Amino acid sequence: MTERQEVLEAEAAVEPEDFRAAMARFPSGVVVVTTRCGDGTPRGFTASSFCSVSLEPPMVLVCLANSADSAPSFECCDRFAVSVLAPAHRPLALRFATKGTDKFASEGLGLSPDGLPTVERALSELDCAAHARHPAGDHTVLIGRVTGVRLGEGSPMVYYDRAFRTLA
Repeated sequence: MTERQEVLEAEAAVEPEDFRAAMARFPSGVVVVTTRCGDGTPRGFTASSFCSVSLEPPMVLVCLANSADSAPSFECCDRFAVSVLAPAHRPLALRFATKGTDKFASEGLGLSPDGLPTVERALSELDCAAHARHPAGDHTVLIGRVTGVRLGEGSPMVYYDRAFRTLA
């Protein structure tokens, strides 16, 4: 067996539940990402796979499940907004993480200067121009060039061990 075959065999041995459990031990921030369809309909999702990519130019990435209700909208959007959440945003984070719900029916949302939905009192809001999309297994990595930033105040909500938590 070649070294490459051994690596591929080892990769195949990882069970999805074991991988999920390992990743649950890595705390991450929580964001809501939003856009609008061509007809103006708002779409969005909750994500914990979010990070900065580049300072010059400023870029971020977020990972979106291909099975998400909003995936088709993000496949072709020109721009999107990212709202970094605080613990008080827990109900909103749950709503945006739930398939089949009307995510924009309740209060707690406002509009960015570009007219995209954002979370009121977010720790920060980032306006992004869609820069690239990369398929990655059952997700798509969406990279955005940051075109605007608004800062809020407060402590972050984190996702750890499959639950929303606060920092001590």
